[in-house]
Amino acid sequence: MDPVCHIFLLLLAFHKINTSVSSCITGCSCSQDSFGRSLLCMSALLRQIPANIPQDIRKIRIENSHLTELPRGSFENVSALEYLWLNFNNITVMHIKSLEYLPALKELRLQGNKLSSVPWTAFQDTPTLKILDLKHNRLDVLPEHALRYLPNLTYLDLSSNQLTIISRDVFYNWPVYQRSQRTEGPLEAISNAVLALHDNPWICDCRLRGFVQFIKSVGPPIILMNSYLTCSGPKFRTGKFFHEVELNSCTKPLTSALDTNLTVPAGLNITLTCFVQASPSPAVWWTYALKLLRAFNVSTEPISDDTVRSELLIPAARPADAGNYTCTAANFLGNTSVAINLRVVAPWASTTPRGWAPAAPAEPGAHVEVRIAKQTVYGITLEWFAAAAAAAEPGETWYTLLVGRYDAAQKDTIYIGPGVNTYSVTDLLPATKYEVCVAVRNQAPRKGQCVVFVTGSDVSQMEQREKLIHIVVIVCAMVLAVPAGCGWRAQHRGQTQLQGGPTGHGRRSRSCDCTRRQRFCGWGDSQHVVLAEGEGWLSQREAALVHRVLTDMGKRQHIKTSMPSHSLQSLGAAESA
Repeated sequence: MDPVCHIFLLLLAFHKINTSVSSCITGCSCSQDSFGRSLLCMSALLRQIPANIPQDIRKIRIENSHLTELPRGSFENVSALEYLWLNFNNITVMHIKSLEYLPALKELRLQGNKLSSVPWTAFQDTPTLKILDLKHNRLDVLPEHALRYLPNLTYLDLSSNQLTIISRDVFYNWPVYQRSQRTEGPLEAISNAVLALHDNPWICDCRLRGFVQFIKSVGPPIILMNSYLTCSGPKFRTGKFFHEVELNSCTKPLTSALDTNLTVPAGLNITLTCFVQASPSPAVWWTYALKLLRAFNVSTEPISDDTVRSELLIPAARPADAGNYTCTAANFLGNTSVAINLRVVAPWASTTPRGWAPAAPAEPGAHVEVRIAKQTVYGITLEWFAAAAAAAEPGETWYTLLVGRYDAAQKDTIYIGPGVNTYSVTDLLPATKYEVCVAVRNQAPRKGQCVVFVTGSDVSQMEQREKLIHIVVIVCAMVLAVPAGCGWRAQHRGQTQLQGGPTGHGRRSRSCDCTRRQRFCGWGDSQHVVLAEGEGWLSQREAALVHRVLTDMGKRQHIKTSMPSHSLQSLGAAESA
């Protein structure tokens, strides 16, 4: 062959090869620098790793794109790749073989992605990797074998992730650390390895004990970028540095109670207490062997590094609450429990109807025994029984209820007519202490006529229940003749004569003094009810409400007010709506 033709063919072949090697990716740019030939892609439209990357590329930088995963064999065409930067994308998944065919890779940067886990065995395909940057991801677990396949690493950044608990064995299995601890055989030069672990929400309990000891003892060739690692939990250790805490070994819960057999009088608020010694802090709950717990309030709080106290409050205990209450605690090592036997005795068992639990011993005179018949998260149902003088004429006995928060100086007042011995209080605040008192007529409540209780906890609806109880209810039930008079007297700036009943039924009159909080004065018998309205008395709306209640009860035959009857009827209809 002619030598000239031979040279021409060689030049032509070289030109074709050079053209294929020097091509670049559409939408990206290629450049030559000290690292060799580089590929830079900053397009927000890029959603996957390009398939036709030139083979002579030594550095790839793809940032601020919409990459969501690294599939298998993502870079199989660029086996000479040494530097791979994939920062600030949306990568959430990394295939176990995504780094396949990259034996020369020295640097991998995945900062600012959304990785919650990494397939650490994938680094078997990158034996020469020296820099691994995983900061600002969502890693929450670091398995013990994580660093086993990174023998030549000189920089590892795991800062600003979600790591809470890791084992010291993660680093004990790291070839870099193992070489630094070798004391036998010829000494070899070991490169320093920088380790970044700060800005993670470390939970400083017994599970982190080994790692904390490792951090305290670590030294060259392993260098911490920031040696002041801080605790984010438990609450009593939040903000403390690792070198300030001493952590104990983990232990299985041990439960105990000061008294496992309790006998209490009915009507008292009872608190059952158990103590749990465990590390880490256990979950604690109460069970009742005979029935489901009512809306009792349970509180658990730490009293030392490894001991918590749990309290179960039983408001206004009654005989039906007797039985075994079990306090159970559990952590990852196991669970234990302690049972407390509660016996509730009724002091008035000989004189009180069956099922009643009086709040306190009776006092001479008109006395009311009160109990909680039903309790929910947001309210209770009260029942009461009039004893002594009050029980002599139950058809003529009126009651006064005082309801409010336990620490409130002034309580809401509710008047209950004859023949009624139950009342429901609703719309209470969760996890709040309340007091309800029941007295005969308008007497001041006596000892034992008040019940103190705590509403249950309901965090999910707490924001919707941020209002105090507001009760403006007047219940009137005229069954038998009420003694002449208004029943309640208080100072007010005026008196009004109340009269009722047509001629032939006997007319009576009586003066009534009513405060703004006691705006209902009435007199009547089984056929007649008199409502008075005036300055400082019932408003038209309230009068209409009473009118509707009495009408529904079928007790209205004659109702006299200062309002026209058609106005009462129209307002009553509006109130019903």
